[in-house]
Order: sequence, then C-alpha cells, then structure tokens
Amino acid sequence: MSKAGASNNAEDGKRGFGFSQLDDAGFPEFAPGTVWLVGAGPGAPGLLTLLGYHALQNADVVVYDALVNAEILKFVPSGTEMEYAGKRGGRPSARQRDISLRLVELAQSGKRVLRLKGGDPMIFGRGGEECQQLAKAGIAFRIVPGISAGVGGLAYAGIPATHREVNHSVIFLTGHDSTGGVPASVDWQAVANACPVVVMYMAVKNLKLIAGELLSAGRNKTDPVAVVSKATLPEQSVVDLTLGAIMDGYDLDALPTPAVVVIGKVTEMRGHLDWYADALRENPIG
Repeated sequence: MSKAGASNNAEDGKRGFGFSQLDDAGFPEFAPGTVWLVGAGPGAPGLLTLLGYHALQNADVVVYDALVNAEILKFVPSGTEMEYAGKRGGRPSARQRDISLRLVELAQSGKRVLRLKGGDPMIFGRGGEECQQLAKAGIAFRIVPGISAGVGGLAYAGIPATHREVNHSVIFLTGHDSTGGVPASVDWQAVANACPVVVMYMAVKNLKLIAGELLSAGRNKTDPVAVVSKATLPEQSVVDLTLGAIMDGYDLDALPTPAVVVIGKVTEMRGHLDWYADALRENPIG
C-alpha cells in the first residue's frame, strides 16, 4: 500500500488517490423534492460525515441551526439558499412546528432541502418531529446521522463514555424540557441508581436543580462531574466539579455554553487521556 492507501497497480493509479477517490464513489442521489436531515457533528468541521458533505454540495437550500459551526457552512457552494432556524437554548428561535412546515413547503416547491443540525438529528435534535411532519405530507426524506456531542465531544475531552472497569451502561438525558425547566418526566430515582455514568445535554441552566434531584435519590456528594464546553473546537474547555460543589454554590453562570455535562468516574480518566491540547488545537478542522 502507498501512503495514500491505494495499491500500486496501474489501474488504481488512473483512479487517483486520497480524496479524489470519492469523485466516483457512487453517493446516493439527492433528488429534487426530498429532504435530508443531516447531523453536522459536535463542532469540528472534520467530524462531518462524507454523506453530510455530499448533501452540502448538492442541496438547493440549507436550513441550519445555531449550533452548526460556521466553518462547516463554508462548505456550501456559492448560490445555495441559506435559511437560519435558530434553536439555541434561551435565545429567540422559530417554533418547531413552523420549521417542520417550512421543510415541507420547500420540498413541495421541488427543491433539494438539507436540514442541517448540530450533533445528531435524532438525539435531542427534534429530528423525529420533523420526519413525522414530512411523512405526513408524503415527502421522501433521508436521515444522515452525525457524531453526537455526548460521545464525540467527550472523546475530545479525554472522557470515554464507557469503560469496562467503570461502567457497562450510560444514560443520556436532556437537562430541560420545552418549558426550559427540569424535565418532569425523568425518574431521577431510577437515573441515580440505574447507571454510574450520566451524560446530559443542555443541562447547565438547571444543573443545581438536577444535582439536588440526584443527591436526594442517593448519589454521593463526591461523585465527579465534568462540564465540557465548546467540545471539539480550539476553544474547548473542561471544568471538573462534584455534585456537592454544585450544591455548595459554584457559579454555574460562569460556565461557557454549549456544554455537555458528565457525571461519573469516567471523568477522572482525563488525567491520562486528555489528548486534545496545545498544538493539536491549532488545526481548525479538528
């Protein structure tokens, strides 16, 4: 194998190597009048999938969320329509129903519609709701999964979501519901006892209330907590806390967002696994 990963025969040489091999890779057609829901990943442009990049190159209109890195939007060809949909906690955003109906409207006009979301569209990204509206309207759609911040973002912080010496399961939950409050449907007693590792999205605002729920349900004040902010980006930061420190008045307002919160002893592995530092952060691709 050559350094480009291709064999040395003449036929392979004609096809080229590296990214040029993708020119004839046979990507699926992005047909007019359809919608692709694409996960842009946790932030770093290099974590966008090949199918996601293909969709960006072929869309007629891109409907994107606030959490999509602006560097990823630079991959969109000149002349493509761009529509901002917001969806950032605590900030003005279009109503979800209006966004879903807009996707239907654009597709019915014959456009190739790319719905671009941060992370993965089906993990706390309302992708399911949008797909339901599309299906109801008879609009064909494709889901292109993205790397979720609750997995990829932790990896960039040197925190494994699972480790066989610590946990054989992990719980993912959201830190707020549609009202902005702590989700009333979460059984905190079950969460506290079911799994040693809990990963929370959009939880900083309600973190003290959540910590109180977990402590009341039996978790220990010394349980370690890591808050990973702006994961996978050069400005990524991690704050190490405990459930007790949160309850004792740590200034949560000082934490940068967006952030992923992790509770459990996997956070303590950062001391050995914190690889994304120094010169590695100089590459904006990730």
